[in-house]
Amino acid sequence: MKPDPREAAGLKVGFVSLGCPKNQVDSEKMLGLLGQAGCVVTGDEEGVDVLVINTCGFIQPAKEEALEVIRKALVAKGRGRVGRVVVAGCLSQRMGAELGKEAEGIDAIVGLGERDKIAAIVAKAAEGRETEQPAVYLGRKSGSVAKDRGRLLIGAGHSAYLRISEGCNRRCSFCTIPSIRGRFHSKRKAEIVAEAKELAANGVRELILIAQDSTSWGRDLGIKDGLPGLLEDLHAIDGPRWIRLMYLYPTGISDTLIETIAELPKIVHYIDMPLQHINDGILRAMRRSDRREKTNALIERLRTAMPDVILRTTLIVGLPGEGDSEFSELLEFVQWARFDAMGCFVYYSEEGTAAARMDRQVDSATKQRRQEQIMLAQQKIAFDLARKRIGLRLDCLVDEVKPDGSAMGRFYGQAPEIDGVCLIRGGSAHPGQFVGVTVAESHEYDLIVDPVSS
Repeated sequence: MKPDPREAAGLKVGFVSLGCPKNQVDSEKMLGLLGQAGCVVTGDEEGVDVLVINTCGFIQPAKEEALEVIRKALVAKGRGRVGRVVVAGCLSQRMGAELGKEAEGIDAIVGLGERDKIAAIVAKAAEGRETEQPAVYLGRKSGSVAKDRGRLLIGAGHSAYLRISEGCNRRCSFCTIPSIRGRFHSKRKAEIVAEAKELAANGVRELILIAQDSTSWGRDLGIKDGLPGLLEDLHAIDGPRWIRLMYLYPTGISDTLIETIAELPKIVHYIDMPLQHINDGILRAMRRSDRREKTNALIERLRTAMPDVILRTTLIVGLPGEGDSEFSELLEFVQWARFDAMGCFVYYSEEGTAAARMDRQVDSATKQRRQEQIMLAQQKIAFDLARKRIGLRLDCLVDEVKPDGSAMGRFYGQAPEIDGVCLIRGGSAHPGQFVGVTVAESHEYDLIVDPVSS
């Protein structure tokens, strides 16, 4: 008998969301579906009929974090504080039934393709008897992107992620994403615009476009360099004041895209382009098409077109074959490029990836040392850039107001969760409001700002 979502009505369901913004969108959609089915949804991890854990699992630390949360939930279940435990998301998709052997006691394992059946699966788990083996719902990887309308937003309701595609065709040698989320598929423009309008109607002031590879949007639909046209359509929607772009593959950033970002007022001058490395040999080993000369030229083009542009990137150190000279080149590039923000990760050998089979693996201590060197160099740059903003007049989107009247917000150069913030001293701001501020001080990655009278 197939599970029936109507049977979920009245169940108290706890929810834990782990991982990246793409995973957050899936969590928000599942929360919306659970709410529509009549569940009482809570953030509590105990005292619930069913606890749903939406996992990340594309690198080892994410897998370890997810397993720790799952095992904690299973202990609570064993003590009678949780009824059933349902595990969804990337780790479920990646491991399938094997996840039940890693963490015994899971009641259901839900893959990405079964996301929209979560209410029925929760109902089935709640009514079922205790079994040694979890129910496994993996399904098939879809040839299209699931619709994300009807979400229950997590966190600030004035800022929301808008997924424009799913999967990736890049096949980088270190990455598990294609094996987890499948081949690249663009969400249809009409669906993206409809979702954006729904979010705007619900009070969203900042739309953050996300994908595994945003610059490839439309390619599988026969639309060449489609992102600029999509931005124009989103720009015309009333309500949102900021549209932020994340995950731009560097070779996909065309002159047309740069011009569009520079010219449309709602598209913030914030470019997030994960470069991963700069040495041509390491880039080839990573199976990436970008090269140092073109990347240097791209950075200069961006800064010429938008002198106020904020550049963010991510790097990986310790890929097999990375010697002292390749790392020194990367460090020198970081000091030259002077990114506003950066994340640097050590390479993890992930089962099933091409890089895991390469010779000349780098030892853990060397990888950790190189990561620290990169981040210390970037820290000096970021702190210096923050100090140079003292005295500037900025517009801030307020995220949180504290009981003492102070507030926390962000200017256009700060994406939620990953960048620094603006600490607003005084004023009468409220969440979701844009306020004018002057930068008074800097404190490490954050800016301390004072409201200015309108």
